[in-house]
Amino acid sequence: MEKLIETRDLFTEFNTFEGVVRALNGVSVVVNAGETYGLVGESGCGKSVTVRSMMRIVQAPGRIVGGKVVIFFRAEDRSRGIDIVRRSDAYMTSIRGDSISMIFQEASTSLNPVLSIGYQVGESFHFHRRAQMLEETIRELDGELGGKMLFLARGWKRQQRGLFSRELGALKTYEERIDRIDHELYGLEDAAGAAELKRRDLLNHRRDDLGEKSALAELVKRVPFLRRYQRRLERTVRRHVVELLRSLGVANPERIAASHPHELSGGMQQRIVIAIALACHPVLLIADEPTSNLDVTIQAQIIDLIKLLKRTAISSVLFITHDLGLVAEVCDRTSVMYAGDVAETALVKELFRDPLHPYSQGLLRSVPKAEQSGELATIPGAVPNLITPPTGCRFHPRCPHRMAVCSETKPPMVEHSPNHWVACHLYKDGTR
Repeated sequence: MEKLIETRDLFTEFNTFEGVVRALNGVSVVVNAGETYGLVGESGCGKSVTVRSMMRIVQAPGRIVGGKVVIFFRAEDRSRGIDIVRRSDAYMTSIRGDSISMIFQEASTSLNPVLSIGYQVGESFHFHRRAQMLEETIRELDGELGGKMLFLARGWKRQQRGLFSRELGALKTYEERIDRIDHELYGLEDAAGAAELKRRDLLNHRRDDLGEKSALAELVKRVPFLRRYQRRLERTVRRHVVELLRSLGVANPERIAASHPHELSGGMQQRIVIAIALACHPVLLIADEPTSNLDVTIQAQIIDLIKLLKRTAISSVLFITHDLGLVAEVCDRTSVMYAGDVAETALVKELFRDPLHPYSQGLLRSVPKAEQSGELATIPGAVPNLITPPTGCRFHPRCPHRMAVCSETKPPMVEHSPNHWVACHLYKDGTR
């Protein structure tokens, strides 16, 4: 299958007063085009840190200290990809919300309480689709100028059109400069020489220094008289916002767009967060426990909506959860994480039919079953402190099959059967 994004031996740490938290310990995952990929594990195992590292939004004092995050959907050569860990902040800003979007936990904390829903959903159109919005507005003005109207109104609309045309020209010039820098950076992707590395750093700084896409757009926002021109563009954006909300099954989208977050229910707030993530039709949607703190009926609606969007609007979904039932219902392939490590990766049906890693086996045994009587199975022990994690395999203090080598050497990831990978010393060279 065609790859969309891949992490290779990703290490992320958090410097705290107690010590260094080694949150990710060489995580490698691959999300392919057209699939729903799951990350499952108990709280604190590194699921959210993994996807935040993939989007480079790890908050301080966290930082990526090793490894690569390679995207393939923007690369000129899809077999090689682009390591976004090496790219500038401006490059990442152009990707987030456009090619990759994320639904965060707790929709109520993801929305600004003082801004309207229409404004918050419309921000993505303004930032990532401004050229399209300008072109549509210019076409509308051209149509109106072709009809009959008062002389003063015609003059006002011509002024509007002229301002939008100048902004569109400036925006296209900016994008051409960015494309040239990105093309040159791609040629230096695997640079090793001192001169090439210096040139790559210089280009990254130049990309950051370009700043805002359009100085004219910023002037329009700040000068009160010129803001009147902006209202016409806002009408175009608002139309797209209403259409997007309607496509997500939001009743009375015009009223919802004019509302504020506190006026909406938890389920509706979650739909708005999904709308913000989908505004620019991303290639990859990351859903970080999107049904947390919702009642079961609303959870079912949100899951059905994500499954529908996967079929109609999104190439791939990266789904994060600690609920194995959701993994079975939603995902095609999944990775089981434990204490910052990937323990096992397999097709969902294969994982449930034949779990290989002792941790995966323990998780599945602990799931309640209708025919079960007596106490639920448990995994003895507790999740380790990642400031002083166990040596070797991080699961070995709780593992019923531990051997001497488990405390000494971290097990490599081996392919036990086609598309079924496991990191455990029980499976030497892929066999047990």
